Amino acid sequence: MQPEIGFREHAHTADWELEVWAPDLPALLEQGAYGMYAISGVQLVRGVIQTRKITLHAADAESLLVQFLSELLWLEQDQNLAFDRISVTVDDDYNLNAHMHGCTIAKMDKEIKAVTYHNLAVQACATGLRVNIVFDV
Repeated sequence: MQPEIGFREHAHTADWELEVWAPDLPALLEQGAYGMYAISGVQLVRGVIQTRKITLHAADAESLLVQFLSELLWLEQDQNLAFDRISVTVDDDYNLNAHMHGCTIAKMDKEIKAVTYHNLAVQACATGLRVNIVFDV
């Protein structure tokens, strides 16, 4: 039986694909972030906790997912930060507020260049929502 919340990597010809599932959209976004860090092998330096907030608006769930993960990639690449505690809220108009706590990145096995819209569709399932995310590497 599949857990109510989680992620797993799928084989993909040229890029990386991540399947994510959760009971609602905020949890789906959080799991997408944790899965993105996991497949790239991000390890954090333990020490000073960095806190960031992100506020976004999108037209739909798919656009919000791409914007949110892209913002996390920017923080990873520009400020060398990743987050191991993420709390997301999303209202009915796709306004996102995220509060994140993390640290400087000590090591990363593989770099993700971008989050893509390739075959991206947030779908309802028996336990909530699911999506497959393709990352350009």
